Amino acid sequence: MEHPKLFTADDPVVARIRELCADYPESAEVLAWGRPTFRAGKKIFVVAGATMDHPHTVVFKPDPEEHPALLELPEIFVPPYFGPSGWLAIEVGDRTDWQFVAELIETSFRQVALKRQLAALDSRPAPDAPAPEAPDPEAPDAPAPDAPAPAPTSGTAGTNT
Repeated sequence: MEHPKLFTADDPVVARIRELCADYPESAEVLAWGRPTFRAGKKIFVVAGATMDHPHTVVFKPDPEEHPALLELPEIFVPPYFGPSGWLAIEVGDRTDWQFVAELIETSFRQVALKRQLAALDSRPAPDAPAPEAPDPEAPDAPAPDAPAPAPTSGTAGTNT
């Protein structure tokens, strides 16, 4: 028997979850149990919708060390079926801190991903990292753009006298 679909195709919450999950290495969206699941290869790292009563939720696998602290938050709960395996869910809506949800999703991905997927993720530049700055040619200690490197000095460098 097929599960009833929990979301419409244009649901904005699913669109936001999809946006957060799409860029992970080997990420795939698969419909299961009537709801979108997001997978690292074959392993689920996010489920949109914990239950029919809690459709606007994100089910995720937290770092086991963070599990107790996350349960202290009012929007976090233990979802049925996934909960006994350590998974949690967060209610999402108008007041959701989507940056926090993105962090939960990344942690969840890291819990299930293969080494090659983690290596691919870790080799990416951080999204908030500033671009490296070019040296200011007007700065007093900046070398001239075409200046040769200083010659190494001989003598007692690095020795104690």
